[in-house]
Amino acid sequence: MPTPPFPRPEDAENAFYEALEKGDLEAMMAIWADDEDVVCIHPDGQRLCGHAQIRHGWQSLFASAPRLTVRIGERVAWLGGMLAVHSLQETFFAEGDPEPRGPVLVTNVFIRGSDGWRLLSHHASPGAEEGNGDSDGDAQPRVLH
Repeated sequence: MPTPPFPRPEDAENAFYEALEKGDLEAMMAIWADDEDVVCIHPDGQRLCGHAQIRHGWQSLFASAPRLTVRIGERVAWLGGMLAVHSLQETFFAEGDPEPRGPVLVTNVFIRGSDGWRLLSHHASPGAEEGNGDSDGDAQPRVLH
């Protein structure tokens, strides 16, 4: 599993989903930026601010949820000098459940620091059954001014 420093925002995002699928709390927390204002919003609307709340939220999720496999699609990425924003769609497959869960619409915000790219904000919301707009899952990053 990739560990910091992450040379690209995509590397941090890939590590996020690997940690999620493995239920690895320490790997999950290593992805977050060293900033007191990090934010994580889960699909149920729960808003977690700061490392302590985010750690507790993921710890609770990993302890209670079945093993998950996540399929990512409809990714759109914007890249600036210090920030990267990714909008994507998640579909979850829970161990023992024949039907996928989702879609979940996600915005991930990454910040670049001396230790590479780290996650600043993860916002996940329930989505409609059918996606709208472009469905190119491998869209090239757009550059911000």
